[in-house]
Amino acid sequence: MRDYAFQLLFVWYPYVCLTVFLLGSLVRFDREQYTWRASSSQILRKRQLRWGSNLFHFGILFLLLGHAVGLLTPTSLYTLVITVEQKQLIAVAAGGIAGVACFIGLTMLLHRRLFDIRIRRTSSAMDIAILALLWIQLCLGLLTLPLSLAHSDGSVMLVLSHWAQGIVTLNPVDARTLQTLPWPYLTHLVLGMTIFLVFPFSRLVHIWSAPVWYVGRRGYQVVRTRRATPSRQPAE
Repeated sequence: MRDYAFQLLFVWYPYVCLTVFLLGSLVRFDREQYTWRASSSQILRKRQLRWGSNLFHFGILFLLLGHAVGLLTPTSLYTLVITVEQKQLIAVAAGGIAGVACFIGLTMLLHRRLFDIRIRRTSSAMDIAILALLWIQLCLGLLTLPLSLAHSDGSVMLVLSHWAQGIVTLNPVDARTLQTLPWPYLTHLVLGMTIFLVFPFSRLVHIWSAPVWYVGRRGYQVVRTRRATPSRQPAE
């Protein structure tokens, strides 16, 4: 029964989540473009939003990039530069800093979402649920930091990276290799995949529309002129 549960959660479930994540986002963009927005509540209350939003977005983007690079970079590639132990230490230090920043920002955002009566009334159940899921996921991630320090040889990190690379390359590893991991890691994995599952049904879809192309776009300025323009004569 235990083997079947791990096979279900860590071999089949990831592909279900990834399929819903990609196809659901595409269908929503095609059929419900007017719901494709961040639904900012800044107009209702600016307090806590500036600090909370900036800390959250800095932390979450850093963590997403760090997880992608850390889990998907082949061991044979990064060991040309650093050792497995050094990578583990860098991941714990950088992830800890970004995680704390993200935790502070997300807590501020969740607090104003729950306890400001106007924002609460304009929030959907999914708005609150996705913030709560992210908050729990972040707490689980921070909880794994001391466990990672206890395994300074990087053995746990190797198990996780091999699992993630197997999923991406459509060559999943034996799910029984994850059975030795402590529960915070396993819960962190399952909840992380669940966030991908609910992604297309939440405001998180605005990530796809991040205006990154603004960075390289040439600026322009609208200039008004005082010169009189000749009036057009009506055609005869």
